[in-house]
Amino acid sequence: MKSPDNLFIDLHELAYLDPSAIVGRTVRIRKPDRVRIGQGSIVDDFTYISCGLTVGDYSHIGASSTLIGGDAHIQIGHFVNCSPGCRLVAASHDFVDGGLHGPPIPADYATPGIVGDIQIDDHVLLGANVIVLPGIHIPEGVAAGACTLFTPKMKLEPWTLYVGIPARPVKSRSSAAIVQAAAQLRARDK
Repeated sequence: MKSPDNLFIDLHELAYLDPSAIVGRTVRIRKPDRVRIGQGSIVDDFTYISCGLTVGDYSHIGASSTLIGGDAHIQIGHFVNCSPGCRLVAASHDFVDGGLHGPPIPADYATPGIVGDIQIDDHVLLGANVIVLPGIHIPEGVAAGACTLFTPKMKLEPWTLYVGIPARPVKSRSSAAIVQAAAQLRARDK
């Protein structure tokens, strides 16, 4: 299947869009020249992207997700699933310092924000409405239950299920069957 015509941008403006990837008709991308989407990946409708973004192969960004961060970059690995409503926030504020905040404020008047790239490794699963704040590295195989919050400076373990606000580990995940299935899919596509 091919991506439908997008209502907001010409998909040819993306830095890279694999021919097998699908970007929904109502996906809004503010900086298309900073967005790369890999083989077999899908970005569902009503998603909003306003930062640099690289999506690996066979990954999915669910409907109504938000990926923001201005000059920051979000890196999503292979075989990642971001369920509907996920919020990947690579730029924010602590809201404590005095001053003005937000994109419309000229730099001379703005309080410096908290900016940090987000890296999501392969085989990560993010449940509905998960929030990831600036500077997070989510290692391979992490899964997060619905509404989980990942805050800056968290040390996360690979192949672990997290839940809660803030995220806390619940139990380990088995990797063997997942990694084997991914290898079989890759071999099929060669």
